[in-house]
Amino acid sequence: MVQIDRKKLPSKEERHKLFGSVEPGERTKPTEKKDMSDLQNVKKDFLFKIDQVGIANVKHPIQIESGLVPKQQTTIGNFEMTSSIKQNHKGTNMSRFTELLHEYSNGHAFPISISKLKLFMKHLTDKLEQNDVKISVTFPWFFERKGPASGLPGMNYANATIEASYDVENGYTFYVTLDGAITTLCPCSKEISEYSAHNQRGNVSIRVLLNQQYDEQASDWKADLLEAAESNASARIHPVLKRPDEKMVTEQAYENPRFVEDIVRLVAADLYEMEYVDQFTVTCQNEESIHLHDAFAKITYDKREDQ
Repeated sequence: MVQIDRKKLPSKEERHKLFGSVEPGERTKPTEKKDMSDLQNVKKDFLFKIDQVGIANVKHPIQIESGLVPKQQTTIGNFEMTSSIKQNHKGTNMSRFTELLHEYSNGHAFPISISKLKLFMKHLTDKLEQNDVKISVTFPWFFERKGPASGLPGMNYANATIEASYDVENGYTFYVTLDGAITTLCPCSKEISEYSAHNQRGNVSIRVLLNQQYDEQASDWKADLLEAAESNASARIHPVLKRPDEKMVTEQAYENPRFVEDIVRLVAADLYEMEYVDQFTVTCQNEESIHLHDAFAKITYDKREDQ
């Protein structure tokens, strides 16, 4: 065996000093919270009221209820939590946002629901000593999808967002968004071609304003918005497709050609008929298979203006 000479390294402490570490300096400031300065709670005229201040890009485990299998699931939520700041307040206490988030999670996943967010926001305004609070949480929502012929299951997902706000004078507001994928087949291509037609993946985004008629015990807005998108598409997206499945999906798409304009209008019609939806925005963006550009369409409608 050949003996390898290894060089002698300095100790870890010496290595740290080599790269800039220094001995701790003299400690002169208080170590007890009651003795520390609280700059954020200084009250003076600070020139302007701040619309929103808080924390963003907070990753936290959440638990959601689903109208589709799996009925209960744990996923990752990306939170943004803010409040306004009065003109005579220096700032907000950032730690109170995550402190309360952990308290409501009780060491586990935060249970995301409309009712839980209402309690959380009311509690947060009290804790921050402010009159309003806004919370946005975005998360992947998973649902089982079976092949139309084989019945073989797989897992699909869509991205969901809840935008919630609470104001002591105006109460609660909830906007919810679902971003999902569909298959679309070009009607023009089908019309002019001797055979075949080009198709593409479409990305549908639906954002709605919930009203007081929404009952989370009876409905799941995620499943409802997904159905509005998928049922009006040329075909649904499937994680598992055997040959009989692929035949069915291909023929279904051919029988239901859709422009992006068709998609947003058909989805809008479904949303218009949902009693718990006051306002909606629908967009569809197709990743065109025979162009380098995408096709895009958008509808915004406020049902309250009909009254």
